[in-house]
Amino acid sequence: MDILPLHTLGEYPVARFMRDAWQRRPLLVRNALPDFSPPVDRTRLLEFALTPEAEARLIERAGTTWKVSHGPFRRLPSRRRPSWTVLVQGVDLLDDGAHALLQRFRFVPDARLDDLMVSYATDGGGVGPHVDSYDVFLLQAYGRRRWRISRQRDLGLVSGAPLRILANFRPSADYILEPGDLLYLPPGVAHEGTAAGECLTYSIGFRAPTYQELLEPMLVDFAAHANLRGRFADRGLTPSRHPAALPAAMLHTLHAKLTAPRPRQGDTARFLLAYLSEPKAQVVFERPARPLGEASFRVAARRRGVALDRRTRLLYHRGAVGINGEHEVLERSARSLLQLLADARRLAPASLQPALAATIAPLHRWYLAGWLHLSEGVSIHEAI
Repeated sequence: MDILPLHTLGEYPVARFMRDAWQRRPLLVRNALPDFSPPVDRTRLLEFALTPEAEARLIERAGTTWKVSHGPFRRLPSRRRPSWTVLVQGVDLLDDGAHALLQRFRFVPDARLDDLMVSYATDGGGVGPHVDSYDVFLLQAYGRRRWRISRQRDLGLVSGAPLRILANFRPSADYILEPGDLLYLPPGVAHEGTAAGECLTYSIGFRAPTYQELLEPMLVDFAAHANLRGRFADRGLTPSRHPAALPAAMLHTLHAKLTAPRPRQGDTARFLLAYLSEPKAQVVFERPARPLGEASFRVAARRRGVALDRRTRLLYHRGAVGINGEHEVLERSARSLLQLLADARRLAPASLQPALAATIAPLHRWYLAGWLHLSEGVSIHEAI
């Protein structure tokens, strides 16, 4: 069964949410996912925190003193001890069920969707009052958590703390979330979550890169494709009386030449496809142990269908795709089917029956890289 994005959050239509709340205001939705069963429970999450494949942090508080440790951990504190929390990033990369849950939030484009972070906390555990620069859905999975939020402008931080903790947090709203409840926070809203007893919270986070952090890699990518021809020359140069001074004519000429080529929208699209599809640093793809040749792969794909690896990021724009940090221009005959793969993350056998070599060739390359797999038949993922 295909995993479809949510159309409602509880009884709240997603279209209304995107119009009225997205990037505008916090929103609490009670029973947003009725009968929600968390795919990763406490035991599994704590096991992840002990593995090198996971990006994990342990945060402990004693009064006003905070301590932060980074995984992988050899052991974690006793669950009977209060005021500690462990957070594991990218749980969707580690577990099929967590990945399936994240797919339910694809009513926001993949270019913005980041990852699923899961946190476990003992009574009183949390990370202190803080502000995020990105949108987040806070989904209560187990137990209860108290959330206090504020639209305050004073974002001064506690000096010397190992976390970015607000010095003067003044909450204006206070909620207790039960399993299945969801709190949406847009960027810039101050908030503090505190466990009321043991609890498990799922955080669906979104990407919001600053323009500055995009600028340098974009210009590097543009320079690699600009193919600016010619070499500086200064025929007719007269003897210099000030040899250390930058020649005005040289400055004028080079400024004109180096600023003449300007990135076009196609250059920006090429860069973003590669940049936004770059996988997390800890991701390692597993290549098939006994890879099929292209002809055998074609037969198998038409019989079984194909599915993207849960760690694969695949974006498209017009006739090109970005897949796991690489940009590819597609042959025209392959575009519609591979765009369907990007949207659905799988292709059924029937859709591959008439597939041409132009489609099979990139699928086979991605299969050899471990980015795509032959399906096992009907999807094991049920809608959550």
